[in-house]
Amino acid sequence: PMELNDGKHQIVEPPEGYDRDDGYDDLLEAIEVGEGFYLSCENGHGYLPPRRVCPDCGSTAIEETPLAESGEGVTRTVVHVPSPQFADDAPYATLVAEFGPVRVTGIVLDAEAAPDVGDPVRPVVETSETREDRLLAFERA
Repeated sequence: PMELNDGKHQIVEPPEGYDRDDGYDDLLEAIEVGEGFYLSCENGHGYLPPRRVCPDCGSTAIEETPLAESGEGVTRTVVHVPSPQFADDAPYATLVAEFGPVRVTGIVLDAEAAPDVGDPVRPVVETSETREDRLLAFERA
């Protein structure tokens, strides 16, 4: 697994009183230590947690599958007028990246540095300035 003790990254602790979202927070914790994953069924469909049933084929045989260390940006939108939960973060970019059979949506808090469509990206965990929530984010790979 990739080490993030490079002085640039750190594990972000949730703020006091934070309500844990088991599937999402499990994913964020795994990404923080370089062990990102997605859920896949025996038919090769892939989705992010939480899932108990594959939405494509109905299979309940779902297992954790390692997420590739990098993916490719497939679409990007820069948000200048945010919802209230991101008011202090704007402008930021929302990016969808393809990691093999799964597409992952995340943000880039520095919109000017946001990767373009086709750029390689890797998932990281960032903290929202507005609410101090932990977020799935991307940076250039």
